[in-house]
Amino acid sequence: MLILVAGLVLFLGPHSVRIVADDWRAARLASLGERRWKGLYSLVSIAGFVLLVWGYGLARGNPLVLWTAPVWARHLAAPLMLVALVLLAASQVPRNHVKAALHHPMLLSVKVWAFAHLLANNTLADLVLFGSFLIWAVLDFRSARRRDRAHGTVYPPGTAKGTAITIVVGVALWALFAFWAHALLFGVRPMG
Repeated sequence: MLILVAGLVLFLGPHSVRIVADDWRAARLASLGERRWKGLYSLVSIAGFVLLVWGYGLARGNPLVLWTAPVWARHLAAPLMLVALVLLAASQVPRNHVKAALHHPMLLSVKVWAFAHLLANNTLADLVLFGSFLIWAVLDFRSARRRDRAHGTVYPPGTAKGTAITIVVGVALWALFAFWAHALLFGVRPMG
């Protein structure tokens, strides 16, 4: 569990700087330059990601079950993941109505992803991993919205084409993960 927690700290730590120390981040960015800042940020984040994947895998090998996940919760996770992956697609597809309305769909995607996995899973490692990401996404979304208001950020309006592409990509990602990639990557078949 210690490796998982260390990974979460190293991964979510850099991703939390704008939440807790935006002025410090701006000063480091100015002193190091954008390339060096992004390089260091990326190295620490990648190390954290590797540790959290490794730590979660180790914890799954000897799970501490905290509760019994009801069958309905597992069934609810599938449509929630569809929403999460459409939101993820919305963060990358230009000029879609989802991003125009919600402004930070990737953070909302992480919230829905984490909540769906908390519903469907029941171990201490699941609570630590998905609970950490859920708390982080809530705080980061709030911080991002506050920065938007402070800077008067205006998001471009969505188009029907951008929105259609967003939905198609999100549904395709969901189908890919639900029926193939999740089992390949994590050994769990969510639809089987």
